[in-house]
Amino acid sequence: MFGYTEEQIAWFGLTFGVGAFMLYMVFIIFQLARESKAGRYGTFVLFLALGVGLIGFVAKGIIKYLMGVE
Repeated sequence: MFGYTEEQIAWFGLTFGVGAFMLYMVFIIFQLARESKAGRYGTFVLFLALGVGLIGFVAKGIIKYLMGVE
């Protein structure tokens, strides 16, 4: 499609698409904390509890990069 291979499209989608989705999820967590009037501690707990999956995904990418696995 448009001169790109399937591998290039998949890499772009996984890198930038998932990254954009993760930023959107951070925005959703922030909105949830703000609308519930959670305060500083409550916001921290929300980000900690709901953001663990995001941290795991980023950690997986960093570990793969450091190991040289593609």
